[in-house]
Amino acid sequence: MQRRSRWAGGLLALVLVWAALSGCASSAAGDEPGTTARAIQNKGSDTLVNVALAWAEAYREVAPDVAIAVTGGGSGTGIASLINGTVDIANASRDINPDEIAAARASGIEPVEFAVAIDALAVIVHHDNPVDRLTLPQLADIYTRRITNWKDVGGHDAPIVLVSRESNSGTHVYFLEEVVRLGDPDNRDIFAAQTLMMPSSVGITSEVSRNVNAIGYDGLGYVTEEEKILAIARDDASPYVLPSIETAADGSYPLARFLYMITAGEPQGVIADYIDWILGPEGQAIVADLGFVPIGEG
Repeated sequence: MQRRSRWAGGLLALVLVWAALSGCASSAAGDEPGTTARAIQNKGSDTLVNVALAWAEAYREVAPDVAIAVTGGGSGTGIASLINGTVDIANASRDINPDEIAAARASGIEPVEFAVAIDALAVIVHHDNPVDRLTLPQLADIYTRRITNWKDVGGHDAPIVLVSRESNSGTHVYFLEEVVRLGDPDNRDIFAAQTLMMPSSVGITSEVSRNVNAIGYDGLGYVTEEEKILAIARDDASPYVLPSIETAADGSYPLARFLYMITAGEPQGVIADYIDWILGPEGQAIVADLGFVPIGEG
């Protein structure tokens, strides 16, 4: 995955260059007279962070006087930071939820979501695992430990090791709602207590690539050749489909989702210019380059 490492390698450099910009978000909001450098604070989804870093780096060629500080930490962290006024843009791999909207409004903020990319969430196992496909109900049973052994889904006689993102991750929330609970709002199932909760996408791929009995999930753009991707079906009567840009765009892959940028009210000034650029051809070309689906192709 050379594309991923190319942009991910820029994270440390961007953080070092813009460390001094970690103050409050108000520095980005206006175009103050005499200001030669303007800052946008951008935080949240680890799924979106590499794309956001790539956008920030490319945008320096478009607007050299605008410095964009990008950090991850999870969708929930980014949205909380937007609500408390410490960032200008929150990145999220899920919709902002009603409680967060209420908290934002209590702080005088009306959050506005912009869908900026589409992601295919890949289910991954070790390459030595003979299982190559699962249904969503099987995945739900695995992650709630109604199924605990690989032999029950066509694999070896071995215990299944569950790997997940932590609960502040939008990817965790999406997987909980769409897989563990099968999209049923009345379903109250949760991840089994034995699930290993990882703080990052890299943690998931690292655990799966070294543990032959592990199963995990991650944004397709983060999966490397060290992991095996499973084909997924909605149910026993549906086709098994591998995640790809094409299957996420045409809706045939059942675990495709929008990725968002969220602002405090309708964006103005440099923030509006930046989001317009992201949604334009240059920004969306970067989306495709990093293995995600550009908006307009879904």
